[in-house]
Amino acid sequence: MCAETPDHNTPDYKSTLNLPKTDFPMRAGLPKREPEWLARWAEIGVYDRLREKEGRAPFTLHDGPPYANGHLHIGHALNKTIKDMIVRSHQMMGFDARYIPGWDCHGLPIEWKIEEAYRKKGRDKDQVPINEFRAECRQFAAGWVDVQREEFKRLGITGNWADPYLTMDFHAERVIAEEFMKFLMNGTLYQGSKPVMWSPVEKTALAEAEVEYHDKDSFTIWVKFKVVGPDDAKLDGAHVVIWTTTPWTMPSNKAVVWGEGISYGLYEITGRPEECWLNIGDRYLLSDELAADVFARARLEEGMFRRLGDVTAEDLGKIKLQHPLAGAEGGNGEWDDLRDFRAADFVTSDEGTGFVHCAPSHGLEEYELYRDLGMLEQVITYNVMEDGRFRDDLPFFGGKAILKPNGKEGNANAAVIDKLAEVGGLLARGKIKHSYPHSWRSKAPVIYRNTPQWFAAIDKVVGDGLDTHGKTIRERALTEIDNVNWTPKSGRNRLHSMMQARPDWVLSRQRAWGVPLSCFTKKGVLPTDPDFLLRNAEVNQRIAEAFEVEGADAWYEEGAKERFLSGIVNPDDYDQVTDILDVWFDSGSTHAFTLRDRADGSEDGIADVYMEGTDQHRGWFHSSLLQSVGTTGHAPYRNVVTHGFTLDAKGMKMSKSIGNTIVPQQIVDQYGADILRLWVAQTDYTADQRIGPEILKGVADSYRRLRNTMRYMLGALSDFTEADRVEPADMPELERLVLHRLAELDQVVRDGYAKFDFQGVFQAVFTFATLDLSAFYFDIRKDALYCDGDTLRRRSARTVLDILFHRLTTWLAPVLVFTMEEVWLERFAGEGSSVHLIDMPETPKAWLDPELAAKWAKVRAARRVVTAALEVQRTDKVIGASLEAAPLVYVADADQRAALESVSFEDVAITSDVKVTGDAAPQEAFRMPETDGVAVVFAKAEGEKCERCWKVLPDVGTHSHAGVCARCDAAVSEIEAAQ
Repeated sequence: MCAETPDHNTPDYKSTLNLPKTDFPMRAGLPKREPEWLARWAEIGVYDRLREKEGRAPFTLHDGPPYANGHLHIGHALNKTIKDMIVRSHQMMGFDARYIPGWDCHGLPIEWKIEEAYRKKGRDKDQVPINEFRAECRQFAAGWVDVQREEFKRLGITGNWADPYLTMDFHAERVIAEEFMKFLMNGTLYQGSKPVMWSPVEKTALAEAEVEYHDKDSFTIWVKFKVVGPDDAKLDGAHVVIWTTTPWTMPSNKAVVWGEGISYGLYEITGRPEECWLNIGDRYLLSDELAADVFARARLEEGMFRRLGDVTAEDLGKIKLQHPLAGAEGGNGEWDDLRDFRAADFVTSDEGTGFVHCAPSHGLEEYELYRDLGMLEQVITYNVMEDGRFRDDLPFFGGKAILKPNGKEGNANAAVIDKLAEVGGLLARGKIKHSYPHSWRSKAPVIYRNTPQWFAAIDKVVGDGLDTHGKTIRERALTEIDNVNWTPKSGRNRLHSMMQARPDWVLSRQRAWGVPLSCFTKKGVLPTDPDFLLRNAEVNQRIAEAFEVEGADAWYEEGAKERFLSGIVNPDDYDQVTDILDVWFDSGSTHAFTLRDRADGSEDGIADVYMEGTDQHRGWFHSSLLQSVGTTGHAPYRNVVTHGFTLDAKGMKMSKSIGNTIVPQQIVDQYGADILRLWVAQTDYTADQRIGPEILKGVADSYRRLRNTMRYMLGALSDFTEADRVEPADMPELERLVLHRLAELDQVVRDGYAKFDFQGVFQAVFTFATLDLSAFYFDIRKDALYCDGDTLRRRSARTVLDILFHRLTTWLAPVLVFTMEEVWLERFAGEGSSVHLIDMPETPKAWLDPELAAKWAKVRAARRVVTAALEVQRTDKVIGASLEAAPLVYVADADQRAALESVSFEDVAITSDVKVTGDAAPQEAFRMPETDGVAVVFAKAEGEKCERCWKVLPDVGTHSHAGVCARCDAAVSEIEAAQ
């Protein structure tokens, strides 16, 4: 339509058409233009202006703090974009949606960087005054906060960037200490010595959330313990065999345990290969299920051993065992005591030998077994030092290292294996590849090590009287989990199972950069004594006030103990604790100094939403819940939203070593941040997501289609005024159908945003824009918009376009923050104008018209058949455009036929004429299998082609203006009269 060169005898009617007018470019140029909008938002103060809107219900998303130690990765971009969509969508739905960005600033990764710098300069960290070292850590963190802040802002993330929260701010350090001192005062804090996950490389305890699992090749050994017990010919001289993948724990062995439900037998060696540590006549106690496998490990073939008989629980209960190193020359009696031998419920016959070696200093199950038996003093050892070396005076192994400083295998395992082989203590040895815990910071393996640490007791009654949701931290946490809404629902089960099984919370770390455990212990008093910890509110207040002014550095200043204790208690009676708090306690406390203490926080100190990755069920979600229920009795959040991990296009985890990482800045530089944001909106973030060049190309194509839709509306609305507006009741059916769809979609959009379902929102809006609008409504109404004069039909169409404009821009603004701003300013470019200052318009429910929608469903079904039939003719070059056609449409259903006859179906089908009949369709008629009862017979339109609208009509050329139809003749006359 309107693009052919007119005949030389016919006037050029192009100037009389209402062609779209817009400067909105089809090419977005996002990488170049987005920074301009960012600067504009900062200039007009969009975030602050939103806070000035009165009478709105508050909505707070509390930011899980990223770590301030490097450039953003794609996971950061996903995370912050989802948060931004949550905040923006709730703001535009009428809330006062506040977002305070935050950063985690303390902890080992930053210390590690400073220590690396020291090593390069030949400096010894231990020789540097601690507050000088801490100042360098603070400066390092502050530098990365500034870098990451700009990188987040470039992604279009809205928030209070001028005043974020930092865990290293003085007020934050004060509150973290105060929250810790609540545990001190309510009786849940205690010092205990138990096995904790320990990083020999980093020389500190680790929380479960600081550990990740990777495959590791480990030594594995089968070790013989000689039976010692009552005079029993059957068992005399036999050996119990254990299996372990941690040979370095053998010097700390104190016991072996067995399972009461396991069938055991006594086996004798009857043959042996040349290379074997077993001798003919040797007898071994083994699980019957595992015996054959054990002997195979020792290179015995079938027939080289035999079962002598059962070994009952009664038999096992009568014996003790001898450590394989007992009596070894040079052992100095270290292992000469008999080993305890008893049943334990954690022993299985799934793998190993059916017997489990116990080193309670290096295994939590063994520790808990002997703790419950009241036997810890007999079984706890202190053989492994903080750097993973055996204590220097340990016979045979003193100074041997489990790991080297670089995290590689040390010489301890080999030394233990060699010594066991030398004394005849080995049955077999080998290697195994298995999943093993590693520090997520150093990437080095970790060990379980018994060491004095500070714990929060999660099964002890909390002495604060806040028993509404339970008397213990565990009870409160489990209760509160069910008071929270989880997205997806599986998050609830994940955290619930973790909370049910978790041990006491290890609060202490043996490092320097963090908030100290601000407490004192009484000299000469055992940790089990009630007076061991100083619990004094006046002391606590002094500490808090000092931290507020000077930060936690005040704890490390010379004379700090005297400063905090003098005049209250005798400082000489107490020792000052120097450990720092687990950084998960820092981040778990952020609700207190952000939500509770800030004017732009939450009125009740509880966040509407916490949103992080699935790993935070054992991290921030977990520690925040523990910390909050321990000090307030309730959870710090009402909703918890979880996203998955970002993978490459093949579904592989991103890794620098593989070379498949994608940096957000690369996407921003190539496509623009809106394309990255659209990728987030199109994906199911609750599962793992994939991203790669081809995926981004598909996202960019969706973006172009949406941009084209918005450009079309802008062009058609170029000179729209309120005088053009038509009330819905006066509109044609087609416009009222669009309003009906808008009313339906409005509810979908609002419900989706409320449920954080961005994929559902975008798919609904995108489908509407491409199918209902571009491929249907715009296609049909283009003729009226371009060619009608000042008709009700054209004014109605433009009114609907204006209604569509306001809804599509605000519905999509939380996702495409830059593009929708560009679209908005194309129409409303006044000073201080921004789509992000606008709410989603209320859409009247009165627009809903199910009967009209049902009728038009029949019309659209018939239209699809006509369109497909004409496409066949176009492909065969019978016609060049659908306006050359006047098809005969056979419709069997009377209601559907009546629907077609009640509308201008030729306009709907974009033909010049159409005839609808209820006659039986001929055999050669075009049909579509999915649309029963509709058939089409092609016919060409009769008449001449209108030079203005291109319809082929009989009346063309019979009016006052040459070469046009009656409609166009009237429109041209109207224009001439106005001129």
